[in-house]
Amino acid sequence: MRVCYFGTYERGYPRNSQVISCLRKAGADVEEVHLSVWEDDRNGWSAGPAQAAKLAAAEARLLLRRPRDFDAFIVGYPGHFDLPAAHRAARGRPIVFNPLVSLADTLVADRGRFPAGSFAARTLERIDRHAFRAADVVVADTEAQARFFAELAGLDDVPVCFVGAEERLFEPGWHRADEFVALFVGKLIPLQGVDTILAAARLAPDIRFRIVGSGQLDGLLSDPPPNVEHVPWIEYEQLPDEIRQAGCSLGVFGTTGKARRVIPNKAFQAIACGAPLVTAGTPAARELLSDEASALLVPAGDAEALAGAIRRLAGDPELASRIAAGGRAAYERKASEAVLGERWREIIERLL
Repeated sequence: MRVCYFGTYERGYPRNSQVISCLRKAGADVEEVHLSVWEDDRNGWSAGPAQAAKLAAAEARLLLRRPRDFDAFIVGYPGHFDLPAAHRAARGRPIVFNPLVSLADTLVADRGRFPAGSFAARTLERIDRHAFRAADVVVADTEAQARFFAELAGLDDVPVCFVGAEERLFEPGWHRADEFVALFVGKLIPLQGVDTILAAARLAPDIRFRIVGSGQLDGLLSDPPPNVEHVPWIEYEQLPDEIRQAGCSLGVFGTTGKARRVIPNKAFQAIACGAPLVTAGTPAARELLSDEASALLVPAGDAEALAGAIRRLAGDPELASRIAAGGRAAYERKASEAVLGERWREIIERLL
């Protein structure tokens, strides 16, 4: 099977890298046909006049690409505007859209960039529906997200494939360090619940917290509690060591609808490394994880519960080791590259 991974997607973003890695592990020949738009922005995909102009120029060049000898095309995240060029390039061959997000859900409901019901919000909803309907199949990363995509665009079938983790980097090796550190890694956006993490840090002043990332909510860290260390950026290749050296990894704790439907990259990366994970007990999280067995799941937005869970792991090495082993076992059963590679092949082969 020859697959073309096509578009202006964010090269190096875990979802795209992991799909390519999984397919290759499953024996597929994957070639990237890519034009860079988002890589220079540390905060990743964003909206604005400069980004729009850059995207329009890239789409114009992408329309001229004529890749040959592929069985199927995958349009990667965030590829909503890439579908016309993909159709032109595919010339009737099947197109799989791997969007990861709804633009309206992300920029209106989650990040609050545009008011609900505004002209911009309605335009984003139309872009979502048009992009989703333009593909032969749309793949979601959780069952909860699949139901949302299906309702949004009127789709009959939205298959699911978890995000997973790049196993060339994220491999077992966690061990309990002498100093317990609760680690958070991610973009500082509402979905993450950074305000809840900071509130938990204030409730647990004897626990050290390390927050790695920057973004929309940088202001929350302008005057952090004394037990919180903020590192705006580290290289992606350094993340596995950060995870393996931390006492526990923190997932997402936001209370938006999107936060309830996604399992963040950091959760897969933590359990791939065999590290204990604490995250919100959302419907999406429970598709992969079980409370007290493969993670500690707490109510979204509940700083007191989060502080309590972190304290439990800090004070009970046996519990931390048990949760770590259970998380790794869940990864191997449901989210390893071998498992997800076969799932991606199955999705594509149905179209051939």
